[in-house]
Amino acid sequence: MENSDVLDETDKAILRILQKNSHLTVKELAEKVHLSPSPTFERQKRLERLGYIDRYMAVVNPHKVGNNILVLCNIRLKQHTQQLIQEFMDAVQHIDEITECYNTSGDFDFLIKVYIKDMKSYQQFMLHKLGTIPCIGSLNSIFVIDHTKSTRGVPIPK
Repeated sequence: MENSDVLDETDKAILRILQKNSHLTVKELAEKVHLSPSPTFERQKRLERLGYIDRYMAVVNPHKVGNNILVLCNIRLKQHTQQLIQEFMDAVQHIDEITECYNTSGDFDFLIKVYIKDMKSYQQFMLHKLGTIPCIGSLNSIFVIDHTKSTRGVPIPK
């Protein structure tokens, strides 16, 4: 296989399979894509080297570790200056409860995903963590009742 940035169907199959189960051995992965282990290993390493695979990680069940509430917070900054945007982006990097942060268009500037133990913990989070970020103008908290889909993967075009 060339060292180019073009994916063939086997590369795409490897990505789809690893998104579902990155714990597979090279031998198991090779069987699923109908190749021998050596070229499968080389393809996987190439996909890593080219940045198609960012990292491997365990997906932890939030309820098992005591994070019973998922909150999506829409954040509006006080002003749209480069300094305040950067200040907010830097601040969220150091807050463990925030697992994802998106810069968005529309009525709000950012959407953050927060896992928290309970409502009292959320109140403390609001007062002592989000409340200490001076560039926040307003926020809207959305409490997730239940999730109906959570793949954590991205679609791989055919």
